[in-house]
Amino acid sequence: MMPRILTQTARAALAGAATIGFAAAAIGFATAAHAADKTSIDFYYPVAVGGPITKLIDDYVARFEAENPAIDVNPIYAGSYQDTVTKALTAFKGGDAPELAVMLSTDMYTLIDEGAIVPFDDIATTPEQKALPDAFYPAFMANSQAGGKTWGIPFQRSTIVAFWNKDAFREAGLDPEKGPDSWAEYVDYGHKLTKRDDAGNVTRWGVQIPSSGFPYWLFQALTTQNDIELASDDGTVPHFDDPKVIEALSFWRSLSADEKIHAPGIVEWGTTPRDFFEGKAAMIWTTTGNLTNIRKNAPFDFGVGMLPAKARRGSPTGGGNFYVLSQATDAQKQAAMTFVTWMTTPERAAQWGIDTGYVAVRPDAWQTPAMQAYVKDFPPAAVARDQLEHSVAELSTHENQRVTQTLNNALQAVLTGTKEPAPALAEAQSEAQRILRSYR
Repeated sequence: MMPRILTQTARAALAGAATIGFAAAAIGFATAAHAADKTSIDFYYPVAVGGPITKLIDDYVARFEAENPAIDVNPIYAGSYQDTVTKALTAFKGGDAPELAVMLSTDMYTLIDEGAIVPFDDIATTPEQKALPDAFYPAFMANSQAGGKTWGIPFQRSTIVAFWNKDAFREAGLDPEKGPDSWAEYVDYGHKLTKRDDAGNVTRWGVQIPSSGFPYWLFQALTTQNDIELASDDGTVPHFDDPKVIEALSFWRSLSADEKIHAPGIVEWGTTPRDFFEGKAAMIWTTTGNLTNIRKNAPFDFGVGMLPAKARRGSPTGGGNFYVLSQATDAQKQAAMTFVTWMTTPERAAQWGIDTGYVAVRPDAWQTPAMQAYVKDFPPAAVARDQLEHSVAELSTHENQRVTQTLNNALQAVLTGTKEPAPALAEAQSEAQRILRSYR
């Protein structure tokens, strides 16, 4: 009897094991099926911006995935804007592109020429998605659309704004609530704000306009104020040797070479906010994307204002757009479209502006309770928005990085004193024309 009892017990154990195994297999199959139902997208994001941006992006992605469990978004922090577009295009040519990326609005023509992106008009399916391009400020759409199509959706966009140290203004006998309104006033204020020790060494510069990183962008503010565009709207004809462009560069150089109110040579983009915090510069120009950074770190009261005028006021827009890469599957394009639409609702556009200092990219974002409370508490937040009325599209051409590098080289040669403005810009014009010849 004993062997028979053992056999029945063994059979029961085996049957139980089989049942457990079947259940485990069923759970595993269901899990695999659930995973197979998910759509996964890689999302390249540039990290070369102020503040704890990666944590913010991670938090947004986590909330999106909680609300959209069928979509996985994988943020990949790709470096600077230049790094991001280079990596995205390299991956595209290798057949392994991300499905979504934030890249400069000015990269639009290059991305179109490479066939790397798809227009949002072609992948929008819902009424909300189809209406999305009309939701944003026209100034931001100026270099987001081409050929009747929308290629980029504004996300972290900016203008250049002026910051000033109110304590330094009071010390110099200037009204701390009002920045200079014209080029002439900038020079006048700069002289009053520049400080030197007994040996004649400068301890605080009156003015600081960075000339590394994005020198063409800062320069475009000056050319806009002198009422000249750096290139045609279709990105094929440069205007680098126009007399008004030469005049703008001559003015920039004169701040250091003649007026002695600006540091000589190349001024670093990345250290300009810190120079401001540390009292090394009384007035600076930088992206409004540094607004939150400066608010958190400046140990003094500061002012924020529009850039000054010469023939007119003006600043180029700047910053990054969402782009959907063309190698994505149809399901991934739809997932990317869903994520972009979610990220740019009025409420999220407002919160992104509050969290980072970038301009909330759509007018209705400024009507949200959160943004209205923020502006009431911190009125400078509205300066960049108000400046959009005077803003122009950032310089954008075909083969944009090559063309802007040509201009950057000319600017830096002039600012370091190795070339004069007119011949340097004539050389840049000739090289840019050569690069763009085939696109005209």
